[in-house]
Amino acid sequence: MAIAAFRRIPMYLSRSPTSLSLLSNSIARPCSSAAPAARAAPSASAKVADRIVKLFAIDLDGKKREVVGLTGQTLLRALMNAGLIDPASHRLEEIDACSAECEVHIAQEWLDKLPPPSYDEKYVLTRASRNRVLNEHARLGCQVVLTPELQDGKSKDLLIMKQEESEWIEYQNVIEDLVERSGLNGKIFYDLRGNHDSFGVPEVGGAYDFYQKYGINAGLRREGNVQSITLQNSGWKHLFVGFDSTMEIGLRGPTNLFGHPTDRLLVDIDIELSQWDDDITNSAVTKIAFGHFPLSFSALTDTGRSLKDVFLKHSLSAYLCGHLHTRFGKNLKRHHQSGHHFLSSGTYYQFNIHQGTPNNVNSEKCSNESNPTKEFWEWEMGDWRKSRAMRIVAIDSGHVSYVDVDFRLGSKDTIILPTFPVDSCFMQRISSSHDYICQTKRTLSYATVRALVFSRTEVVTVLAKVYDTRSGSLSLVLDSTMRKLEGNGTRGDMYMVPWNWRAFADPSPDRYWLQIEALDIYGKSSYSQLMPFSINGLNKKVSWKWKEFFVMGCQWASIYHPVLWSVFPLLFSLLLIPQVFLICSKKYCTYKFLSPGFSGRSMRGCFTRAFWVLIELPKMTLIWSGILLYVLYLLLFPWFFGYVFTESDSTAYMTYRGWAVPHFNNSSRFRYIGVPDVMVVVLPHLCFAVLPTILVIAAMAAEKTAYRTHYLSLSGKKEDDLYKESKKHMRRASFCSERWMRKLLLLVCLVILWKHWKVSQSSPI
Repeated sequence: MAIAAFRRIPMYLSRSPTSLSLLSNSIARPCSSAAPAARAAPSASAKVADRIVKLFAIDLDGKKREVVGLTGQTLLRALMNAGLIDPASHRLEEIDACSAECEVHIAQEWLDKLPPPSYDEKYVLTRASRNRVLNEHARLGCQVVLTPELQDGKSKDLLIMKQEESEWIEYQNVIEDLVERSGLNGKIFYDLRGNHDSFGVPEVGGAYDFYQKYGINAGLRREGNVQSITLQNSGWKHLFVGFDSTMEIGLRGPTNLFGHPTDRLLVDIDIELSQWDDDITNSAVTKIAFGHFPLSFSALTDTGRSLKDVFLKHSLSAYLCGHLHTRFGKNLKRHHQSGHHFLSSGTYYQFNIHQGTPNNVNSEKCSNESNPTKEFWEWEMGDWRKSRAMRIVAIDSGHVSYVDVDFRLGSKDTIILPTFPVDSCFMQRISSSHDYICQTKRTLSYATVRALVFSRTEVVTVLAKVYDTRSGSLSLVLDSTMRKLEGNGTRGDMYMVPWNWRAFADPSPDRYWLQIEALDIYGKSSYSQLMPFSINGLNKKVSWKWKEFFVMGCQWASIYHPVLWSVFPLLFSLLLIPQVFLICSKKYCTYKFLSPGFSGRSMRGCFTRAFWVLIELPKMTLIWSGILLYVLYLLLFPWFFGYVFTESDSTAYMTYRGWAVPHFNNSSRFRYIGVPDVMVVVLPHLCFAVLPTILVIAAMAAEKTAYRTHYLSLSGKKEDDLYKESKKHMRRASFCSERWMRKLLLLVCLVILWKHWKVSQSSPI
């Protein structure tokens, strides 16, 4: 869940302090810290709040008790503080003094998150057990250290995950506390539903739809899946549109990975983004949208439209999302641009962060009739729960910038956000080149370097420093004191300094680098991150790492069906074509006939080897028939049955078309949902289990035939004295060394079984 706060200020700040993960047997603390600019919040209490770990314990009477501890404490200490054990009977944290009274039984989903017990702990537990048999759920309370991971409700097999109402009550209380401590109006907050918030919800407004009970929007009685607000200052309008693209009913994991916008939702978003297009005042409008799912994990509508189509139509400044967090990398950003070429359109994938390059702009294309570039930035939001990272976004005269703040080492005394010039890697728009050459209204804001500074202590000096890297090292070319802009209306302080911006125009997008330094009254200096900038509006190219490309660069909703209908024909081809060839040309499909073609490393020789391997599989009629029937089964029948909703008696079945779930108003009818979400089960099973199985079994059959032929050829030779002496040795060598391929194939079989087991464990059956 993402949370945003609105405030009518000239320079708008939006933040996402958390992404709420719903837990199984614990209470999450989804949003325990106030805004970084809320200076009145005591730092000591904030640090203690960050260490709180809440969980539940069952006492000896069978009652469920809440236990509150701190990160780094032992479970035994937390139980003692909760009054569940007698401190006099324990010498805490001393394993030598442990007995059966120290033993606790931990549920499997939490046991998997703990480090394995030490030898001493196993010895004490075994000694204390009645039958000298170690209970796999038993641990010593003094050896279990509380960590934030013990609050994550995901079990490894995803079979026992569910939402807990107590967590939502805690979430509601935290938001109320945040509003009270920060002094903000509670009506300016807006929370977005994500896949965790609809996890296992069988119907909207039902008993398990806790978002409708405890969410901010529900408390303020906001209706509809699209909300917007406009802020205005000095001739600039800032339009913010938030939307909910989560499925109305929520599946359990892992088949709840995608956002599912509808045609109706796209129409509503289009209407909200168009509300100032016919404004007679002709004031500039900066448009920002925010939702939970990135575009790479957003499905197409029934008519084949996408969120990207709407965003490009309005040329957003940025789309903020928060589904992937930072676990996949730090460069989870993507620039989108309209294009008609197959690759430039980004229909299936995009290789790099930047799509396209600035158009060739000259003075002849600066007329009002020229079509502006359709583009927008997509920025994955900060990950508060896992990485303790938060993103602050600012709009300054149409320039959108942000800063990521890492709280893993504690809260920050000073946060600096440069608002102009912007980073040429992740914030520069292609249209900025047009603004520079055509001297549009936006270039009026180029006259000063500007930055926002948030600080608990009084700041006495702020410096703007520009470095030149032409020589290969950082050479300071500008070091100017910035003055504070009074009465700017922001929660932070705005600083600015005039500069000769035309002097920094350069064909290189990363020749000049900017850094802001703030000095407080205690003599402590804080620095912004050193960033490249380009007055010309040029982009510094940044490439994704493979994991970042995998989650941001691939349009999985568009890829699913092409890959699916490529894999199924491939599987049938591998099974049927060799069988047809074997029936039609049986005498040409023997090892003896094809073996002369094995010599050499030509393409023909490789093709002959591969074809012979596949031909050997149909000769094993029973196995070949079983595999063929299994592939037909996957194509025509349900893969498995299971419970996809929380506490629901109705079962559903999954196929490659999605989950067939019953209509609640007519249980005899089924509808398919969860497409393309089911791809996380379908494609890994087909590509990493079924396909390798066919190839490995064919290879094992071919290896058996080759070895048998080789062995018989040796047995048929004339047995002279020399051959008699070496025959026994040759047989042993043939078995021990020449059959290494068989051992390798058996090892591959184990890998396939392991992969199949992992996929099966992740299915909500």
